[in-house]
Amino acid sequence: MWRAFFLAIGVCLLILGGEFMLVDRVVLHQAPKAGSAIGTMAILTDTEAGDGKTYSPPDWTPWSLFSAGAVVVIYSFTIPKRVKD
Repeated sequence: MWRAFFLAIGVCLLILGGEFMLVDRVVLHQAPKAGSAIGTMAILTDTEAGDGKTYSPPDWTPWSLFSAGAVVVIYSFTIPKRVKD
């Protein structure tokens, strides 16, 4: 069970690092209110950020997430050798 838990955490960190590698900024919008149209999608250009909060990750963020994810995945493979069920 612990191996699967740490493997999932490591893979999530690797995926998050890959996502931050591809984006320059993240725009967070509030969820639609009840009664409004659900599923509206807008493609934002670089100049229009909308009315949401914008987060621009630093350049070191994807690399630190990649390295932390790789360490956790490698750690998860050593757990069965040390922990007796």
